[in-house]
Amino acid sequence: MELKDLYEGFRNPQTIKSFASEIAKEAESLKEPLRVMEVCGGHTHTIMKYGLLQILPENIKFVHGPGCPVCIMPKERIDHAISLAKMDNTILCTLGDMIRVPGSKSSLARERANGADIRALYSPLDVIKIAQENSDKKVVFFAIGFETTTPMTAAVIDYVVKNKISNVFFHINHVLVPPAVRAIMNPGKAKINAFIGPSHVSVITGSKIYEPLSDEYKTPIVVSGFEPVDVMEAILMLVRQKNAVKAEVEIEYKRSVTREGNIKAQELIEKYLEVREHFRWRGIGDIPESALKLKKEYSHLDAEILFKDKLSNEEIDDHKQCICGTILQGLAYPQDCKVFAKVCTPNNPLGSCMVSDEGACNAYYRYGSIDNE
Repeated sequence: MELKDLYEGFRNPQTIKSFASEIAKEAESLKEPLRVMEVCGGHTHTIMKYGLLQILPENIKFVHGPGCPVCIMPKERIDHAISLAKMDNTILCTLGDMIRVPGSKSSLARERANGADIRALYSPLDVIKIAQENSDKKVVFFAIGFETTTPMTAAVIDYVVKNKISNVFFHINHVLVPPAVRAIMNPGKAKINAFIGPSHVSVITGSKIYEPLSDEYKTPIVVSGFEPVDVMEAILMLVRQKNAVKAEVEIEYKRSVTREGNIKAQELIEKYLEVREHFRWRGIGDIPESALKLKKEYSHLDAEILFKDKLSNEEIDDHKQCICGTILQGLAYPQDCKVFAKVCTPNNPLGSCMVSDEGACNAYYRYGSIDNE
């Protein structure tokens, strides 16, 4: 079977309708509405693009979560990137979507237009080639992402250390899923009673990282792939758990995810990175032990330490009209925002959720709003 045929199978309309029919039958037995948070923005875009909510029964709702690494990056961290890019003889490298996210006064895209050498990477490994081709310059990698992209950053660090490359430095902004879920669940404001777990994160970490969450909050979690058939099967699995009065971690995305995850990737991360005591999430606030940093023995590579005199640690709030933080906590939908699709658009993003391909506002703008009430 060709890859094209495989993906068409996961998008087959008849298969999707078949799952919808089965879900509708079993959802009749639900004792309360199923409010499902899809943690990852990739799932949000699948749900919106394929109109999945429109073919599901009314007692199944989607609540959008904080699993977009670009969306949760606070303004002060983006200001760090801008300050680093403005240093003499410096090239700042980061992943694509980060370029357009607004900081407090500017963005990396604007600074690049003003002459700063800022490069969007296709792969973090491109940092090595850039450094080798520009040995007379400092190359700073502004590393972002959840557990999915962390191994790639660790691989770059590993290469730099082993090959004694002296002009590469790292500003680490990798964040973790479980602490973010706890931060959303603990206040009790978001009425969530089921989760779709992120697939790519789980390939690295394994599904085991969600077991304490499922136990603590008595909430079923199903790790799902990104295709529409994946999401529909995951919803069916969640409905069945609720009807059976279960709260377990299950894997729908078995073709790529295991309970243990990628052990080698985990070991590489643990070799170079450790948990931060605190990290501020855009619009959410400080979440303890929710991000990573370079270990002390690699402080000679740490841009936050080496160039700290260039970096301000003042906390900067979002624009007063932007409700991205409320959306990321599952407490509002994009169409609840007064500036959505008016002042704030993908070409002129006021908030971070409108920038990224994984942002909820971007998805609603692209594919049309859905009434979740």
